[in-house]
Amino acid sequence: MPKAKPFEIIAAQFHISGESAKYFLGRVQKSFKTEKPQQQLILDFMKSKKFKTLPEPHVVASMMYAGGVWVHALHVAPPATEDEPDIYF
Repeated sequence: MPKAKPFEIIAAQFHISGESAKYFLGRVQKSFKTEKPQQQLILDFMKSKKFKTLPEPHVVASMMYAGGVWVHALHVAPPATEDEPDIYF
């Protein structure tokens, strides 16, 4: 049986689609300015932290940086998204 890919493991662990898991891993990688960590490294790091829910991608990148796992420069965290008030109810 072939080895599961990192996005497949994340999709199964957090009950999200494969596309969402690929997007998540891509966003973690894009949190770094130049050198991008391999998806397997991100997965191994996440396994060591035992997240109960899927964290924000930049949070994972920041933790990897702070923990010395991947010490390349980070982009600034994206602004938090806010829901617009529902004007129809």
